[in-house]
Amino acid sequence: MSETATAPAAAATVSPATYAFSKLIVSDLDGAVDFYGRVLGLVVAQSIDMDEIAERILGKPGQQGGANLVLFQHKDGRKLTLGDAHGPVGFFVRDVDASYAHALSQGAKAQREPFDAGTLRVAFILDPEGHEIELLSVKG
Repeated sequence: MSETATAPAAAATVSPATYAFSKLIVSDLDGAVDFYGRVLGLVVAQSIDMDEIAERILGKPGQQGGANLVLFQHKDGRKLTLGDAHGPVGFFVRDVDASYAHALSQGAKAQREPFDAGTLRVAFILDPEGHEIELLSVKG
């Protein structure tokens, strides 16, 4: 007796997903918007303000599509705690060493100094609220 494995029928009707955003929950929304603007050049593409929450959707200047960074704030003043069941938010930059130094001068905290990883140059920083950011560039 032979059995043949088949893919579930539903798989044929599923459209591929497009990655849309990463969301960071922050205590100081205005401060976070300012930090990501100064350090990474991101600008507010859209704002959402409701009674209980506020969001700022950040992207590259002039970007019409692609993935965004969403900064989210609860308006009830709740205390936030960062967990360890997530990885960093990653950004490609032209020059990791220069971006790392600039980020530190703008209030980021050093997590791991720039290093080579195969064809990449990589560094890790923490934003003022402790969210981990990975800076990457392709080595020339």
